[in-house]
Amino acid sequence: MMTTESTFTIKQTADQTGVSKDTIRYYEKIALLPRADRQDNGHRIYRQKDIDTIQLITCMKKTGMSLEEMRPFLAVPTDTDPAEFPELVESLKSHRENVISQISSLQKVVDFIDMKLEKGKYRLD
Repeated sequence: MMTTESTFTIKQTADQTGVSKDTIRYYEKIALLPRADRQDNGHRIYRQKDIDTIQLITCMKKTGMSLEEMRPFLAVPTDTDPAEFPELVESLKSHRENVISQISSLQKVVDFIDMKLEKGKYRLD
């Protein structure tokens, strides 16, 4: 029995990923995302693997990684053993440390805000 893979329009893909249609087109243009197949009417069609890639790009952007820095990660098949790419593993570990540092800094900001609110000086009620 043959199963048909689900496909999505650019609007559905944008809605699922939270990334604008223009951004999706841009990722295709700079080859971070493979060129989308086209329907007979010329409209782009995307598959789940494309949505997964866009979500990975979004996640890596949140670590402060530039689009160019993430290019090598996107070129590696997802089922590959990370040990085959030690330089990418080191880069990812470095970005992870940066994220941990950012979380720590933001927690200090939250703690400061909480302290100000507890003292009543900035309470709104």
